[in-house]
Amino acid sequence: MSNSEKSMDFFERYLTVWVLLCIGIGIGVGYLAGDSIEVISRWEIYKVNIPVAVLIWLMIYPMMLQVDFASLKEIGKSPKGVVWTVIINWAIKPFTMAFFAWIFFDQLYSAWLSPELADQYIAGAILLGAAPCTAMVFVWSYLSDGDPNYTLVQVSVNDLLILVLFIPIVGLLLGITDIIIPWNTLAASIIVFVVIPLVAGYLTHKVAIAKKGKQWYTETFLPKFKPVSISALLITLILLFAYQGERIISQPLDIIFIAIPLIIQTYFIFGIAWFGGKWIGLPYQVCAPGSMIGASNFFELAVAVAIALFGLQSGAALVTVVGVLIEVPVMLSLVRFANSKRASY
Repeated sequence: MSNSEKSMDFFERYLTVWVLLCIGIGIGVGYLAGDSIEVISRWEIYKVNIPVAVLIWLMIYPMMLQVDFASLKEIGKSPKGVVWTVIINWAIKPFTMAFFAWIFFDQLYSAWLSPELADQYIAGAILLGAAPCTAMVFVWSYLSDGDPNYTLVQVSVNDLLILVLFIPIVGLLLGITDIIIPWNTLAASIIVFVVIPLVAGYLTHKVAIAKKGKQWYTETFLPKFKPVSISALLITLILLFAYQGERIISQPLDIIFIAIPLIIQTYFIFGIAWFGGKWIGLPYQVCAPGSMIGASNFFELAVAVAIALFGLQSGAALVTVVGVLIEVPVMLSLVRFANSKRASY
């Protein structure tokens, strides 16, 4: 299939539209429900909100079904690409995100944001920056004619690295902002939102392929879970905006304030990954998806951890949701850029 014939699935293509609709529905639900909606925020264990945990788990589990750790044996075929992307994801991206967040929220926006709200927004940006993409990048790789084997290997590597690097990097960067870190909650979030769905996805992958074969698993089984993942995401957004509605109505410019540094960060990291990849000699089929992985975020994890650490009504949770809002249009613009440069790469 030629690149011009490739397209995203209906729900993925219009994800930004669905997010905007959920913003409106959530604000309306929050307005109609009033204080009665507060009861949902009290359904928690160790500060992990149970309804939100279920929804986020339904988002993440289908993504983990795509991970194939057997693909790690292929890492030797493109070691330079894997190493470069790991450097981008873990040694550069979290820190540039924290820097841009500090510049905008703490400095440039200081006349409009209180110090407490600025810290919340910085925290949300840090959570986004420390969570490299592990699902939507399959779509970006496909649309830009990336190497699917490299993409699968890189996503598998990222899922393993999240287990050991997410907590220390988030802890370090949040500590720099002087935010008190509930370490137990942070660790519990990783167990609930990464470890458990990752293990469940791996076991499902292994058992299903052994019984039905890889073709059935890829073409029949996996597509059934896409609506589950996206539906859970949209319901979570409605719930979030039911709590955030009053702030958004009173301070609508906050969405724009938040979006600006997130968009700048996305293009900045893509530029480093793309031009750096070309400089070290990566082929287009590796450089393109590698740059997409560096630019995009595992926003489902960021949303979950922001809610667990700071609550449904927090500025941190709002920032992660804005990350969802800008993800598709920004990444599609980068796909178009990559495709336009492919012939002359």
